[in-house]
Amino acid sequence: MDILKDFLMINKQTLKKTVVSLKDNWMIIFTGIAYIIINMLMFSLAMTLFSGILSIIAGVIIAIVSASLISNYLYLLYNVINYNRITFQDFKDGFKYFLRKVYTVFFFAWIGSYLLNIVQGILGFNGYILNIVVTVSIFILLNPLPETLYLKVLEPMDSIMYSIDFMKENWLNWLLPNVVFYIVIYYLTGNIVTIFTTHLNLGLDLGILGIIRYLLGQGIFSFTMIYRGHLYKLLSTSTRRKRMFMNKF
Repeated sequence: MDILKDFLMINKQTLKKTVVSLKDNWMIIFTGIAYIIINMLMFSLAMTLFSGILSIIAGVIIAIVSASLISNYLYLLYNVINYNRITFQDFKDGFKYFLRKVYTVFFFAWIGSYLLNIVQGILGFNGYILNIVVTVSIFILLNPLPETLYLKVLEPMDSIMYSIDFMKENWLNWLLPNVVFYIVIYYLTGNIVTIFTTHLNLGLDLGILGIIRYLLGQGIFSFTMIYRGHLYKLLSTSTRRKRMFMNKF
């Protein structure tokens, strides 16, 4: 019973904060358009300037650009969650604010993917099953990694470990609302998206219905990410016993 009360209390508080934050910072919904344009331009430029044997340089540039866009979005969320405001200066500063953290996580992911491909090649079909198990496990255990990166002052590896510990302690309170949001976003956009894929991979249909659907999806996604930020901040700075005690007053 205490678990249910705690769950309802947490999400009630988080919902109120999220509504206020999105109302005051509604412009974050349109950042996806800017990110898509920047990403497309930089991708085209890199592939034009660096081809053939130099394509590896293009790959590095594209990875840095992707990391900088994610850094920018995380910095905007950081300001929304902590100060309930974002400015154009925040948008300008955001491209480099969390760049080192995000790019380091990208590097870890590349190393992990490379090793997993080697193991999968050795094991054959069993390796394919292993790949699915590892992918699902990472998706669950590291689900709060974006919030850890921008709300905790930790090094990238420490952020990964902290995210795992966070999930151990708060798996129900974290996963249940996130599953609901993922289902809603998938229904609206046809994609299972996360902070690492949404702004970079969603196409933009220039038809009226396509634009409306895109903006609606971005609105739900923005609401989801702000909700996650407030939820993470509440869960990571309190325990169930402390929350229940404070709720008595």
